[in-house]
Formats: sequence, C-alpha cells, structure tokens
Amino acid sequence: MSLSRRDFVNRSTLVGAGVLIAGSAEALATAPGAIAAPAGGTAPATETADAARAAVGYGPLTADPEQLLALPAGFSYKVVTRAGVTRLKTGEPTPSNHDGTSAFEDERGGNLLVVNHELAGARANWPYPVPLTEGHVYDPGAAGGCTVVHVRANGKVEEWVGIAGTATNCAGGVTPWGTWLSGEETEDKAGKNGFTKDHGYIFEVDPFDNDYNRDPQPVKAFGRYAHEAVVVDPRRGHVYLTEDASNPNGLLFRWTPPAGFEHGRYKLRSLAPDAGVLEAFKVFDAQGKLVDDLSRATKVGTTYGVDWVKVQDRDAQGTSVRKQFKEGEVTRARKLEGMWWGDGGFHFVSSYARSESPVQHDGQVWFYNPARRTITLKVLLGVNTDVLGDHDNYDGPDNITVSPYGGIVIAEDGEGVSHLFGATEDGLTYPIARNELNIGTAEAPEYSEFTGVTFSDDGRTLFANIQVPGIQLAITGPWHRLNEHHRGQGYGG
Repeated sequence: MSLSRRDFVNRSTLVGAGVLIAGSAEALATAPGAIAAPAGGTAPATETADAARAAVGYGPLTADPEQLLALPAGFSYKVVTRAGVTRLKTGEPTPSNHDGTSAFEDERGGNLLVVNHELAGARANWPYPVPLTEGHVYDPGAAGGCTVVHVRANGKVEEWVGIAGTATNCAGGVTPWGTWLSGEETEDKAGKNGFTKDHGYIFEVDPFDNDYNRDPQPVKAFGRYAHEAVVVDPRRGHVYLTEDASNPNGLLFRWTPPAGFEHGRYKLRSLAPDAGVLEAFKVFDAQGKLVDDLSRATKVGTTYGVDWVKVQDRDAQGTSVRKQFKEGEVTRARKLEGMWWGDGGFHFVSSYARSESPVQHDGQVWFYNPARRTITLKVLLGVNTDVLGDHDNYDGPDNITVSPYGGIVIAEDGEGVSHLFGATEDGLTYPIARNELNIGTAEAPEYSEFTGVTFSDDGRTLFANIQVPGIQLAITGPWHRLNEHHRGQGYGG
C-alpha cells in the first residue's frame, strides 16, 4: 500500500517542523566532520568542522611511500588483484576497470569477491577485457562482465570469470540468498559498438556455483536502463534500483514481485520479462507538494514521503524509461549511484548536481525507510571548490556500504583527490583512505575514483578498488578504534 500525500501531510503536522529540518546545516560539508552546507551549496571553513575533525574517525592519513594508498596510523593494505599484472586461473590477465564488489565468506574463513568490470563500448577498445570464457558469455562483442576473486584464509588468491560479454558493469548489489546482481550502466542496443544483443540489464552472478553462471541471462523484469546499484528488501521482496543518467536526470525504481513468487537461489531466471510491476518513485514534502528533483533538499534531516508510479515500457525499446514520464509525474536526481541495505532500509546516493539540476551540490546520501515509506537526507556535501588544495575535501560519493562499526563507508568519485570516507549516524564525515596513484602528470595530476567498497563478513577487512588501472585492495587495521561515541550506533533506522 502506498503512502498518500494526505497521510504524509497529516503525519508531518503532528510531528512538527522537525520532520523537514533536523540538525545544523552550517558546517563545511566538504571537510571532515561536516554534515551539510547552507542553501546555495558552499560554505567557508568553521570551528565546528575543525572540532569534528578531531572528534571522530581514525585520525589523519599518512602518506604511502609506495604512492598508492594513504591510511591512518595502524592500518595497512595488500594488493589483491591488479589489471594486466595478476592472472586468472585460466592464464589471462586480470581485467581492468574494477567497480562494484561484494564479499561472501567461504566455509573456511576466506572471502569470495564478485567484481564488476566497467568496460564500455567496443571490446576492441580495451587491452584487458573480461575474457570470453566458454559457456559464460552473453554477448561476444562486449568487453565487460564480472570476475570472482577467492581470497583464502591463508592469503592465497585465485580469480576466474563469472560472466563475460556484458557492458559497462558498474555497481550492483548483494541478495539475501548469497548472490550478486550486476548492473549494466548503458542503454546500447544490438548493432552498436559491435554488440550482438541489447544491453542495459541486471545479471545475477553466483560466487559459490560457477556452473549457475553459465549461459548468462538478463533479468529483464527489472527493466532496461543505465543501471547502477540494487538492493533487495528481505522482508517484503521488493527490489530497488538506481539509474545513473541525465537529460533528463535518472530515477529510483521499485520492482514488486508477482503474486506467489518467492525469492531464492536460481529463482530470478524463471521470471518472465514482464513479471511483477516496475515503478519509479515520486516524493512529496509535508505540504503534499511534489519534489521534482532531490537536489532541492538543502538541509540534513529533510524527510519526504514516497509514492510510486508504474513504468509502461520497462524494456525501453522505443523510449528510454526515464523519458516515458512527463514533468510532474516523478522525482529525479542527478547520478543516482550506490545503494546498500541495512537497519531495515537502504541508503542511496546522488553523487552530485550541477546545471542539469535545480540546486547544485557535491553529494547526497539518503535513507529510505520502507515501513514508513519516507526518505531522509543523511549526508549533504556542499560544492567542493578546492579539489586539489586540501586533501581532506570530499565530493562525488559513489559506491557505498554499511559499516559493522556504525555509520556508512563511501567511495569517492569526484574531482581532484579521491578518498574512502566514513559518515556517522549524525552525518559527520571522516577520512579512511586516499588514492595516491597519480595517473596523470606532475603538472596535471589525476586520481582515479574508488569503487567496490565492502567489508568482509567478519568485519576485519575492508575491500575497495581503484578503478583505473584496476586495483583491488584489502585494508586491515583497528576498525574497532572508531570514536566510542559513534561506534556501534545504527544508521538511519
């Protein structure tokens, strides 16, 4: 049952103004400890941010003599795979452009990691595409796919192809039954870039049973568009999906399974292309007014009610899904990116907003509560005007995961220097790692984005990727040392 505007307005009236604005918004959002910027997007540094810098997190980052990864004192990293350097079990080099990743514990305390490789366009353009392993290929013309990396408890690493011949595998999501859903961030059809099949779908990859990954088939019921991340509501069965697109901005989707369908291993392949109902979200404020774009929220704590509008042509053979809606029918957001389920709902990211959006910002993190049918703004990053001068400025959140130590961990995909950074339940931010691998020049430095941030099941290791050239890292250290005031708190419950 959807939440009506009237229900939300009545509820908001009872709660009072606090439903829309909760917490200060005067700290510098792009500095550690900041939670938001004033309306307009930018703010000067403040004593509030300086005080928060010392109050939360693991301390300052220490430069890496290997010029790869700066970490706080007491932390260390190991390279798990590196494109063109490490090898698959079958002998081919590790593919490049690592992206969305999730870790699954094996029966002996090791980890199986499913890794997306975001390789777009013609296969011939990439020196290290995902190998076309026999029986695991969807479209031989496409370069992307997923590899499975087995990091055993004794440190030994093996890697093999899960699926190949998919395109622009960006983010995705883990299922409650222990598989990975990989999303294609493209709408390219057969005949373009040498493709032999349509793309823009979700594919399921099983880290434990590579035979299941043979003859990969898209889950067409989830729609064809520029997919980013996916989460599954383990209680209600809904599947939520983000879209990273513009002109117009992308949408957040919900898929409702058909009557009688039960999720589980090997069930998604049984779905017909039109199974269930795919809907796009629309949100409204406490006065019942439609919010056309999420960038209009400029205060941390802003809460909106959520409703859903049915998608008419989910396979988008004539018109892109997001273009099937007229102005005023749905809510849009620029660069809807990472999602992660936790605390009875999920966090999702709008990476940044510029001229294509009503209000500019450098990142939002929202929490959707399916029981209340509301979204609440948890983190807001003001426009970062100093992307290289201050190494602790953040912009462009992308992949995201819930931390077992409280709060969330965010992979940065912005301008200038790239970080992994944390955000507490209060919305305070702090650094975890900084990419020091300069893939540009000394005169014009360039640092690739972080991707694929995910904790091992035991919470001891944080896995993350540097997308270009494609490096997977295992970070260990005193994670329990996170400031006691924030450690162990829920996030967004």
